[in-house]
Amino acid sequence: MAKTLIVNGIHNYTAPEEYIPPRSEAVREHLEWFMDQKLGLMMHWAPGCQLGTYESWPLCDGDASWSQEDMTWDDIETCKQQYRDANKTFNPVKFDPEGWARLAAECGFRYLLFTTKHHDGFCMYDTETTDYKITAENCPFHAHKDADIVGALFREFRRQGLGISVYFSKPDWNSEYYWAPQFGPATDRNVNYDIAENPELWEKYVQFTHRQIRELCTGYGKVDVLWLDGGWVRPDNLGQDIRLGEIVEEIRSSSQPHLIVSDRTCGGEYENFITPEKTVPETALSVPWETCTTVGKKFSFHYTDTFKSGHQLVLLLLDVVSKGGNLALNIAPQPDGQLPAPAVRSLQDMGAWLKICGDGIYGTRICAPYFGEDLFYTQKKDKIYIFYAYGDTPSLPEQISLHSERPVKAVTCMRTGTPVHFRQDGNTVTLFTENLPMGGAFYAEGFCAVTE
Repeated sequence: MAKTLIVNGIHNYTAPEEYIPPRSEAVREHLEWFMDQKLGLMMHWAPGCQLGTYESWPLCDGDASWSQEDMTWDDIETCKQQYRDANKTFNPVKFDPEGWARLAAECGFRYLLFTTKHHDGFCMYDTETTDYKITAENCPFHAHKDADIVGALFREFRRQGLGISVYFSKPDWNSEYYWAPQFGPATDRNVNYDIAENPELWEKYVQFTHRQIRELCTGYGKVDVLWLDGGWVRPDNLGQDIRLGEIVEEIRSSSQPHLIVSDRTCGGEYENFITPEKTVPETALSVPWETCTTVGKKFSFHYTDTFKSGHQLVLLLLDVVSKGGNLALNIAPQPDGQLPAPAVRSLQDMGAWLKICGDGIYGTRICAPYFGEDLFYTQKKDKIYIFYAYGDTPSLPEQISLHSERPVKAVTCMRTGTPVHFRQDGNTVTLFTENLPMGGAFYAEGFCAVTE
């Protein structure tokens, strides 16, 4: 492989200077819409959540040093089999797609990024390609009115006006065409046979993958983003070419001409935005990007997980948005179908702040100098937004020194709606905040500067 793509399940991201803009005007226009949204709700959820371990990765012995650390209750092969068989006991009867969507909208999210299939190959939708799926008769949940979890979520999130981003794993460790049993146990995350010597088997896998992508992108209404995980499945790594362009262009030429694709870490014309994982770039980027990270410590459900506070989430969002990115914030549902209460409280706290300051988040773009000590900048049309980050106790200095390369006509405190006195000398704008009432201040203060 040309570079290390994954360390302990965490993806690297493509260098911004290697970014290639999409050729399609419809895709470019929709990408601008996507970058306006800023905040997405990401969800990793599958039957394996019942075991409270990493999703999919414990099945891969090549990553055993970290991925199997939770599997201590029996020998590894028994634990792996129990993971594979978790679909036979998965019955999240408290699943509430309408409630999830309503909560997401209330908390300020603008789109859903849901794992339709992770590397373990279990489909959270009603596919015709495999019986390893949520609607199969051997899964207790199949009799539920919303057994097609993907369909139910996409329906309810659209009703709330949110966009849809489809997480789909290119590798499938349940497929007999990827980890083919006749070639023995797979030693790592890659295909377990020589593709050059078995082209007909690989072709079956390509067609299998195309069918699943086609199902998701033609059978579930409008899809805004096809978010492809498993960056080691790529032509320059063991010849793992799924001919992505064929299926993407087929979909774009029919029902979804606007379809944004993120072929993570692979570069080229089908990585329409880059995806840092559990990290935020050090500098502002001028190319489209989205950080995916977690409300807790893990992407998958763990019984002992701990969660970021609303304050931490707001500061994380400011860090991302001031550098030009979107934030896909992952919450892992519980095995019973509920969302972890501490995580929900943090999201609600973030949502309360966004109700006050969201105008400086949504639809904005980068604005020099982007960020500084306790400061974050964004801009939209003739407005510059400046956020002053609070510590544990909200407190403003009497003066705040800002940078603006445009003449400023007026400054308003977003929380109070009142004018803020200021002075501009060249590119330096000084806000006089000693008389600003502090009642109700929390997390970060937002100021809107109208420019000429």
